Amino acid sequence: MLSVENRNRIKVIVKDKNKKSVFKIIKEISHLYKVKKEIPYYYFKYLYKKDATNYLDYLGASEMNLIRKSKRLHNPLYKLPLTNKLSFSQMFSATEVRTPKLISHNLENSFYYNTIETKLNNEQDFFNFFINVFDECNIEDIFLRPHSDYGGKGCFKLTRDELKQNLTSIFNLLINTNYVHNICIKQHAAINEIHKKSINTLRLISLIDSNENIKIVSALMRFGVGDSVIDNASSGGFCIGINMQDGTLHKSGVYLQEYGGKTIYKHPTSGFKLEGFKIPFFKESCEEVIKGVRALPDGFIGWDVAITPVGPVIIEANDMPHLHMSDVTFGGLLRNKDIKKLIKELK
Repeated sequence: MLSVENRNRIKVIVKDKNKKSVFKIIKEISHLYKVKKEIPYYYFKYLYKKDATNYLDYLGASEMNLIRKSKRLHNPLYKLPLTNKLSFSQMFSATEVRTPKLISHNLENSFYYNTIETKLNNEQDFFNFFINVFDECNIEDIFLRPHSDYGGKGCFKLTRDELKQNLTSIFNLLINTNYVHNICIKQHAAINEIHKKSINTLRLISLIDSNENIKIVSALMRFGVGDSVIDNASSGGFCIGINMQDGTLHKSGVYLQEYGGKTIYKHPTSGFKLEGFKIPFFKESCEEVIKGVRALPDGFIGWDVAITPVGPVIIEANDMPHLHMSDVTFGGLLRNKDIKKLIKELK
């Protein structure tokens, strides 16, 4: 019996006017089966579309797993800062890499601010803790992120007003989970013109090749939509590729299939035309990521980078970046000579 996810996927494909003919789909699936030596379920996430003409350039499931599970690429010693946002913040605060300032954090009802632990067992103490943080740091809001969730899940911005209006629900949420409390980032004005409700981040993938050279092998940008403060494509936003040569956006962006898989050319909220937009500080973003790799030398990392008025800030690093998303926005990662060489070496 088909899962709900697969039933929804079929509905998306049936409704998609940009899909290839049934004959062409069957022919390409058969070809992929022979070449990749696996059943290409991933074909139905994107490759069934008419514009995916170079379907052999996209990573198969087994090729993605080669990257994810490679002992050459991934050192267990580096796993914690790549999977835990508190460890990431604490580690990079001791480096020159620009990351959001860690203000405080909590491990369930144990809250830490200025190296002091405070047990918060009631709503009044909870309220006083954050009001004190707001006052001492002279800020009006804080961005809260769960230690280990992916795709922006559980993230939200906490303001003074929100604290007052929804004290009970916020208190019950935080004292039962672990959260990192970072200073809110101010986004570059040019990016705010596209969408100002969320911090819209770059996803840059770094590779340390077999000659120990650090390279940026893929770049895309994620945008939030509507009133969402989250930009992640896996949380309902969309993603779009970036031209590595000049830091401009590709012609079109795409939603993940679980959000309809639609191709778009303008931001759905602002109407801003995406093609050709030049990302501020793109070169500096790549340079900042390379600094990050030198501090955390895992072989294959997905870096999330925000652009502020004064330059890039690295939000987090991921040891399991969404390869399908990068594959689609790049137009087939096997078109990248370094990725193609990597897959050949790992097989």
